[in-house]
Amino acid sequence: MQTKDYLLSTKDLLKKYNLVDLDAGLPSRAAKDRLAANGKNALKSKSTPKWKILLRQFHNMIIYILMGSAALTLLMGHTSDAVIIGLVVITNAFIGYYQEASASDALEKIKEMLTAEATVYRDGIRTDIPSEELVVGDVVFLEAGDNVPADLRIVEADNLRIQESALTGEADSIEKTEDPLIGADIPLAERSNLAFASTSVTNGSGKGIVIATGAQTEIGKISTEVSHTGQRKTPLMKEIDHLGKGITYVIISVSVALFIFSLVLETYALSVLSLAVITMIVGSIPEGLPATTSVVLAMGVSDMAKNKQTIVKTLPAVETLGSVNVIATDKTGTLTKNEMTVKKVILKKESYDVTGNGYSPEGNVLSAGTVTKLNGTLKLFLEVGYEANDTMLVKEDGQWEINGEPTDGAFLTLYHKVFPEKAVPDYDEIDMLPFDSDYRYVAKLVDDQQGQRYLFIKGSPDKLFPMAKAGSADFHEPYWEAHVRKLSSEGQRVVAVGYQKVDKRVDTLTHELIAEGIQLLGLAGIIDPPREEVIEALKEMNRAGVAVKMITGDHPVTAKTIGESLGLAPEIKVITGPELDEMTEEQFKRAVISHQVFARTTPKNKLEIVEALQENGLVTAMTGDGVNDAPALKRADIGVAMGIKGTDVAKDSADMILTDDNFGTMAVAIKEGRRIYDNIKKSILFLLPTSFAEGLIIAITILMQKDMPLQPTQLLWINMVSAITIQFSFIFEPSEAGIMDKKPRQSNGSLLCRSDVFQMGYVSVLMAVLSLIAYEALLNQGVAQPVASTLMINIIVMSKIFYLFNIRTSQPALSKDLFTNKMAFLIIGVMIALQVLLTYVPFMQTAFHTDSISFTGWLIAVGSGLLVLVITEAAKYIRIWRQRRFSAAGRAAIDQRE
Repeated sequence: MQTKDYLLSTKDLLKKYNLVDLDAGLPSRAAKDRLAANGKNALKSKSTPKWKILLRQFHNMIIYILMGSAALTLLMGHTSDAVIIGLVVITNAFIGYYQEASASDALEKIKEMLTAEATVYRDGIRTDIPSEELVVGDVVFLEAGDNVPADLRIVEADNLRIQESALTGEADSIEKTEDPLIGADIPLAERSNLAFASTSVTNGSGKGIVIATGAQTEIGKISTEVSHTGQRKTPLMKEIDHLGKGITYVIISVSVALFIFSLVLETYALSVLSLAVITMIVGSIPEGLPATTSVVLAMGVSDMAKNKQTIVKTLPAVETLGSVNVIATDKTGTLTKNEMTVKKVILKKESYDVTGNGYSPEGNVLSAGTVTKLNGTLKLFLEVGYEANDTMLVKEDGQWEINGEPTDGAFLTLYHKVFPEKAVPDYDEIDMLPFDSDYRYVAKLVDDQQGQRYLFIKGSPDKLFPMAKAGSADFHEPYWEAHVRKLSSEGQRVVAVGYQKVDKRVDTLTHELIAEGIQLLGLAGIIDPPREEVIEALKEMNRAGVAVKMITGDHPVTAKTIGESLGLAPEIKVITGPELDEMTEEQFKRAVISHQVFARTTPKNKLEIVEALQENGLVTAMTGDGVNDAPALKRADIGVAMGIKGTDVAKDSADMILTDDNFGTMAVAIKEGRRIYDNIKKSILFLLPTSFAEGLIIAITILMQKDMPLQPTQLLWINMVSAITIQFSFIFEPSEAGIMDKKPRQSNGSLLCRSDVFQMGYVSVLMAVLSLIAYEALLNQGVAQPVASTLMINIIVMSKIFYLFNIRTSQPALSKDLFTNKMAFLIIGVMIALQVLLTYVPFMQTAFHTDSISFTGWLIAVGSGLLVLVITEAAKYIRIWRQRRFSAAGRAAIDQRE
């Protein structure tokens, strides 16, 4: 097995890649041969043809039913009916097509992240070439502002720092070294002598040997993961498919049985019998189901975009939120701000807490819980932290941002919290030593307003403590070391701050001067702080039975500290990516359930964690903002990306984008998802009994060997016009009380439970029987058939209107919930107006074979609807009573055991 490049010395690397020396680089001929053999430094992706995206929109059982309905009605000669059903099919298909076609283009965005040009050494000459022409073995020169063009093994580093947060999750830029590392399998985030494609150089310069190009780079591996990661069907789509298949089997089975039965009796001519059976199929098929589902989902998407700060890219993803069991989330930029913040200041005799998070200079320095009075030492500490700095803090478009190092930005923010009106401290810069990875401090030579010259310094405690010892005989090292250990154990990054008076004649700052000694002012504890809104959101999610797992590239101690401060779980158990890699498949599946924090993870670990959660039967959401999150975002049941700080790759891989980068919005979105699912289920429970009642009317008529009471156009009117019109009310139905106090629904459960099926059954029979009784009664009284048919249509529609009030809420219809959806009354008014047009307008009578009915006819229709409401409400009262009794019995049993 080949030795990993981060373990090799520069001498071994030159030998491995056939290089004479770094400045000579590769011979052009060798580079050309390697390019021909290994291909360009570019990422390839296969795009799905648009026609395939369009065709797969028709791969749905309900769509199959609709297409079958259109074909059957066309065979019957009812061209207009077939056209209407066909339009429904095409509309649904195009909605899905445009949603999918504009959704995920993650691979193209990843390709764009590779820089256009690279500076390399070829034939002893430093030159710029297109980055796609880079080959393994090329020597690349890097400097501040460059994007890394391929994966490199650093062989020279002069204060080289690289920002890798999008790939590894580390908030601050990383010091790079040329020294070989020691260890068998070092996590990605700790490979300090490697530079990765698509990351950016923030400080210094260096050289690196290309060790991987194109698909072999870490970003390329993510590209491959994204391309091979399949998206799963949402729970609702699975349930609707299952329901559609069940409806199809029942309708076809009953139709065939009735056809054979009537054929044996020879009551109908073959043509008449065929027409009757086809009419029954058309009547029984819920043509409005896909359209209604799409409309409810689309309105939910629109509402969330306007009011919930979310963009949902695929319609089914909306309701998936409602069934989420677990959220696997990135830490940096999602649970935390990705803005380093000073939270603790330790001086020689005092310690202070700092409020406020992020780069926004809002907050205070507190002593014992109260705003502290500014003393000379604290003032100097703040000024030194500000001056010993090479970063800028600016406000752009209402957002505070830094240009430079996040740790330096934390000190700028701290200064402005105490001095909000003061632009800069009163010092004049004389000279500066920028941060150097060999020395690990930044220092500045300044003059104050009285002409006194000072050395200001800020850096790693282990570098500043020896200087403090040299500069002061009373430096109490154990005191400071104890505070460093304490802050580090709390997951905080510790920075030491010091100063020294120097002679006015000193005008050049050197490391030798600094080594002569300094006066230590104090320590700063810095963290990437949790987002304030996340804490409350986590409480609500835990109450709703939604677990949250933190997945990060950070150090385990830091990750655990953040988890505890967020209240991620009552007990935080941490496991690292390397530990997961050593586990068997079964151990891995158990670990993802028992642990709440996953540290030092790779993009591959993230994907495997999401897959393991799904294999445990959990509907899994994944949130993230980095390139390294892309495969897991795509694999999850619903991927959620951050809209402000999220990378394009993350946003294109996700199903949903939080436009405010607020993880707390997830709780709101989950609530909305549950509301939408409830309303879709209500619309299905409302629609199916009507369709089944129509089919049942035709079936009973065939069994009784009588003439058909309803025409296909009349059935289509009930199914498409009245059903969809009335069902619009479910779009505006608010969520029911306590919706977030319930556990998530079972992912492998059925859309309809046993009581739902029972209710649909008796409601179907009730509507069919009432309609047939009224129809036969009118015929027996000598009323014309069109009048009787019209009354039958109105009985079914009025039954639907009254049944709507039963279905709208799980509480009694005549309760405070009656008027929570005012749009329902407006829509009912529109439906009644349409029924009046159908009944009395001449051209509607001609088109739909209807006729005028008397006032008594309307009383019969309203009375039938009211009877349906009374019976279904009585059943609801019984169901509520049984549930309360069962709950009381359960509580009593628990009390008895305790």
